[in-house]
Amino acid sequence: MGSVRRREMLCIRCLALLSLLEWCASHVSYSVSEEVDKGTLVGNIAKDLNINAHELEARGLRIVSGHTKRYFNVNFKTGALFVNERIDREELCGNTAKCSINTEAILDNPTHLHRVEVNVLDINDNAPTFLEKSYTLNISELAFTGEKFPLPVAQDADSAVNSVKSYKLSPNEQFSLDVQSGGEQGTISAELVLQKTLDREKLPEIQLTLTAVDGGKPARSGILHVVVNVEDVNDNIPAFSEALYKVRVSENSPLGTTVIKLVATDLDEGVNGELVYTLTAGGASKITDLFAIDPIIGEITIKGNLDHEENAAYEIRAQARDKGTPSRRAHCKVLVEVIDVNDNAPEISVSSVTSPLKEDSAVGTVVALVTVTDKDSGENGNAKAYLSDSMPFKLKPSYKNYYSLVVAGLLDRERRSHYNITVTATDEGNPPLSSTTTIIVQVSDINDNAPRFSERAMNVYVKENSQIGAVIYTVFAFDPDVDENSRISYSLLQSSSPVKSMVNINSDSGDIHSLQSFNYEEIKTFQFKVQATDSGVPPLSSNVTVNVFVLDENDNSPVVLAPYSEHGSVNTENIPFSADPGYFVAKIRAVDADSGYNALLSYHMSEPKGNNLFRIGTSSGEIRTKRRMSDNDLKTHPLVIMVSDNGEPSLSATVSIDVVVAESGSDIQTKLRHVPMKEESFSDLNLYLLIAIVSVSVIFLLSLISLIAVKCYRTDGSFSRYSAPVITTHPDGSWSYSKSTQQYDVCFSSDTLKSDVVVFPAPFPPADRGAQVTTE
Repeated sequence: MGSVRRREMLCIRCLALLSLLEWCASHVSYSVSEEVDKGTLVGNIAKDLNINAHELEARGLRIVSGHTKRYFNVNFKTGALFVNERIDREELCGNTAKCSINTEAILDNPTHLHRVEVNVLDINDNAPTFLEKSYTLNISELAFTGEKFPLPVAQDADSAVNSVKSYKLSPNEQFSLDVQSGGEQGTISAELVLQKTLDREKLPEIQLTLTAVDGGKPARSGILHVVVNVEDVNDNIPAFSEALYKVRVSENSPLGTTVIKLVATDLDEGVNGELVYTLTAGGASKITDLFAIDPIIGEITIKGNLDHEENAAYEIRAQARDKGTPSRRAHCKVLVEVIDVNDNAPEISVSSVTSPLKEDSAVGTVVALVTVTDKDSGENGNAKAYLSDSMPFKLKPSYKNYYSLVVAGLLDRERRSHYNITVTATDEGNPPLSSTTTIIVQVSDINDNAPRFSERAMNVYVKENSQIGAVIYTVFAFDPDVDENSRISYSLLQSSSPVKSMVNINSDSGDIHSLQSFNYEEIKTFQFKVQATDSGVPPLSSNVTVNVFVLDENDNSPVVLAPYSEHGSVNTENIPFSADPGYFVAKIRAVDADSGYNALLSYHMSEPKGNNLFRIGTSSGEIRTKRRMSDNDLKTHPLVIMVSDNGEPSLSATVSIDVVVAESGSDIQTKLRHVPMKEESFSDLNLYLLIAIVSVSVIFLLSLISLIAVKCYRTDGSFSRYSAPVITTHPDGSWSYSKSTQQYDVCFSSDTLKSDVVVFPAPFPPADRGAQVTTE
């Protein structure tokens, strides 16, 4: 208290002296390192003030300082200014970048006042220290590898290069160290990074040593014992929306001003998902004096007076902790810059927007006019606009802050029907302010896409005897355009008269209707083209080929060719009484107009009479004896043979034969010689044989003509393979039809192909017919 009083009296006397006497002032600056020994030379004040050293004592040189300690004194004989007290830079100035001691040198007779500034240079006389010697960190054993855990920040009373520059972690398998720079303030922080999954049952506690090293020479260090407790907790960690937040506040912001609202989320439910926000102690001790955080909503507000000249930036370390047992934590950093900047963001005005915009708009087409204004002046008012997204548009400067939004690339409505164009304007202030606006541009459709079928050709299978007017198939084409441009109508493309009489198409739905009941025995396949046309201007179209295959139905009953008999009549066959077992009696020959399994015939005796004496081959139709004749057997055996196809349901025909047992073979020959043959029956049999022979001849001639046509018009036509039925003769005298044993080429000229439909005629007898026809 006495020293303070003396200082006040000294200042009063100095002021009074200065007010009464004539005086002049000058300024002298020196530099000296802290912690130097007493008596260390600072400089020659007599020489620097251009005063004879012998006059100093005579003129009553006095060194006046505002400090309680007298750090400097003068040797009156030499004029040397030397250190009189121990100088501790950290005690005088803390960790500010510049530290100086201002004193006044006063001379009398006449009175002169000289300012003497002594800059105190920092030396590395302080080691980094932690606020606590030990730090406990609770980490769940379910923590993911790569997860980071902030560590307390070491403090060093020294400044600049002598402050903390790095951190080191003791060797271990579980953690590594991530050292980060805090930005403009140069604050160095460290985080533990989990490298290996933790297992509380194997290793419940991990002892680590964190070493903070400063940049002095030689370097000094400080250690922190880190104890990691591995524990089971709820399995979801809170997460901030960002790991690092940067905000700016004005230094004259009133108390309670919101700096930022932190947002963290936790996927857990109930208590484990309720978060509590706090500011951690791992930073400068005065952070909690200047800032406060709402534990419920995470809003950081100003608690103390901010002074840009004292500190231009603060690093706030916050955590979000859930209420689970044990709790999980998430950490983040908030860099707060205390700075006076421009306070008006640019304003964006949009006019003359062209929407919708045709998708065939040329490059350079003007879409909108954009104007950027800023209420600030100078660099803070110079704003430029740009597009923040990569789009087929660009901003073209026209005059000062006027821009034209123009098309810069090709537009395709089918790929993208509208654009949200984000225009960002940024001024040149420090830090710059920016604003954004969104221009919505719709792209209108043009008819630039033809309808498309899923396939070039479609195969349709229709059963014969199907109902007239039934929908046999529905074609569908897709057009990616919209409205009228995608409205499709269907039509038969230049169909020939036969096809027009067989099918029709619904122009709206694409349903193909049959106009007749198809007969497989008459036509097996035909082809036509369907055209899909949209309603655009001009209209676009595409074609698809439709191949129609008629499927066979069992609609024809077998026809018995031999032995021939009129309706209601019975055939007679004679066998000798001495016939051996297996004696050939007769052979049933039949044919079926169907094909495939529907024409596969089988022979059975439908009447039980005589079955103990005769048998019939199921597939051959041959009737033979089963045993020798006996005297007890009848002389006449009536047989009824049923011929059935393999269709579903099966169709059949019957033939009756009376087998007469003759006493001798001569009787049989005589009877056979004298059996009358009706001219009418003979004519019917010849008719069937004649049809078969003519059919084979026609097929052969067609094959020969087709082969010649192919050789002659190969360059002008296209080919279609078609299977022709072939008649095969068997050793027993029978013959059968087969479709797959031979093929022939059909040659179509270019004129034929232009008709867009090919109808294959069905030769007789039908192909794929498995029935056998025998002849005597």
